[in-house]
Amino acid sequence: MDHPRGTVAFNYLLMGGEKGSPENFRYILGRQEGDFHMPRHRHAFEQIRLPLIGDMNLGEQGILHEGEIGYFPEGGTYGPQDDPLTEPKQLQLVLQFGGSSGLGMGAGRGGGPDNKEAQARPRARGPQRLPRARYANTVKFDPARFTYRSVDGQPGVETKFFGSFTERRFWIERIRIDAGATWVSDEATARRLIVVLAGAGTAEGVKIGKLAAIQAEGGEKLTVTATETLELHVVAIPPVPRPVEQEEYDVVESDAPIEFEKPKATV
Repeated sequence: MDHPRGTVAFNYLLMGGEKGSPENFRYILGRQEGDFHMPRHRHAFEQIRLPLIGDMNLGEQGILHEGEIGYFPEGGTYGPQDDPLTEPKQLQLVLQFGGSSGLGMGAGRGGGPDNKEAQARPRARGPQRLPRARYANTVKFDPARFTYRSVDGQPGVETKFFGSFTERRFWIERIRIDAGATWVSDEATARRLIVVLAGAGTAEGVKIGKLAAIQAEGGEKLTVTATETLELHVVAIPPVPRPVEQEEYDVVESDAPIEFEKPKATV
């Protein structure tokens, strides 16, 4: 129960990087445990969400439906959210990671499976620097409307490529591996964060099944073999490029990771 609103339970799949590092990230399986309400707000980090059960209300930006993917750019505003509890309970994959601004996930971000006491304490308000959004809105896309394409040199392996974003050029794709086939992922720089959506097989000889999470660093070769047809949700994240010139930011009053008010200053 690490969410500041107290109505979402977190199962931490993957975590990495020091607090405040531009390369830090966390991958969460979030289950709604009560009626969820959140004012219109924004974050200093990137988010990619995939509702597995139920929809997500984005307020002014509509609905992120079950099975759709949403990219929430750092500094981008969404909400207000109003999601009553349903049966079965809403379940989402949520990846949060530092964006191209180099701010990481922000000082005071908190969270983690060993941080229950810190999450329970009232959060002090104070100034926080937020990047101005590169995209005007949340980017929503429906995987069902994309077509699988063969992966060259890898028989029985196909990909749906959903897009690449920001100057960091991170990308999102879906990999399908037929039973008996093998996918080899070998990226020189990009960290790959992968969640199994269906099927079974092995990753580097370790058995994997639905909702297994896999992390492969840049330069690390990953071999995945399917015993049953595998569907993999893949986010590949190259290193943060260092800004060549001064970025534009807003300085806001915030409640730890969440900022609700209008900017009080700009730099």
